[in-house]
Amino acid sequence: MDAAEVIVSFLVVVIIIVSLLSNVVVLICFVYSAEIRKQVPGLFILNLTFCNLLMTVLNMPLTLVGIINKEHPGGGGFCQIVGFLETFLTTNAMLSMAALSIDRWIAVVFPLSYHSKMRHKDAAIMLGYTWVHSVSFSTVSVCLSWVGYHQLYASCTLCNGRAYNNRTQFVVFTVVFHALTFLLSLIVLCFTYLKVLKVARFHCKRIDIITMQTLVLLVDIHPSVRQRCLEEQKRRRQRATKKISTFIGTFVLCFAPYVITRLVELSSAVPISPHWGVVSKCLAYSKAASDPFVYSLLRNQYRKTCADIINRVLKRSSLNSSRIRGENGRSTIIQTTA
Repeated sequence: MDAAEVIVSFLVVVIIIVSLLSNVVVLICFVYSAEIRKQVPGLFILNLTFCNLLMTVLNMPLTLVGIINKEHPGGGGFCQIVGFLETFLTTNAMLSMAALSIDRWIAVVFPLSYHSKMRHKDAAIMLGYTWVHSVSFSTVSVCLSWVGYHQLYASCTLCNGRAYNNRTQFVVFTVVFHALTFLLSLIVLCFTYLKVLKVARFHCKRIDIITMQTLVLLVDIHPSVRQRCLEEQKRRRQRATKKISTFIGTFVLCFAPYVITRLVELSSAVPISPHWGVVSKCLAYSKAASDPFVYSLLRNQYRKTCADIINRVLKRSSLNSSRIRGENGRSTIIQTTA
């Protein structure tokens, strides 16, 4: 292994650890909090979390082995199963993010009719579509033998291992697959979150007008208080932009390099570095590690749930230690009396 492969291997290990721990924490919060389970977005987050966990446990370690050993462990049948899961889980995760953006769009743009437009039944229908969509492309790729070990990405994924006369079909399938997964999800993300940003900026502008009118009326207000109000205005305007930029930016940063590489790979005239192929795959894997923070753990509701769980664990451990000390004290008194 050269230095680049060592660095990439270390990166994959870090992604596996962070993704596993963070997604497990999200799952624990979902199980612990009845309030989170009642909310419709919780279904999308649960589906996304399971996809990320399965990808972390099943696909990432095998990619790490492929980087180290330059080959995939197991036979062709095993590699096809892994490739099927890789295609299914990645597609399902992308569409789950799109579903989350649609939920936020309805909640912000149509707040009064949100509970009638987005019910648990509607969320289940959306999740059903993501599963049918994901299973369809994954099944077609396996049935046409377009799944196998790809040396460029050191993993079992889409690849044309059959004769040259199937190349055109494989190119069409790959382009359609990425257009209806990555590109479709990106368009939905941009449309919905930009609408959300527009509404958020409108509300911020109204609040700013009220704040400025209040500051004008309060002539004798202290300059420091006035300055804090103006700073809060600025932070309020930036907060929504940062959130929207994070949602769209992480999606593009993690998935776009891999998707573009897969499309460029279809042209045999453009050589691709093996190191870049693995790096682009690692970037796609890193989305599974960032999703828990982007969609869950940085929100106040999940942070409060994590704090409640930690407090309960610490309280229980302190009670157990107090009980043990009490029992030790009683045994010591009995022994002394005897």
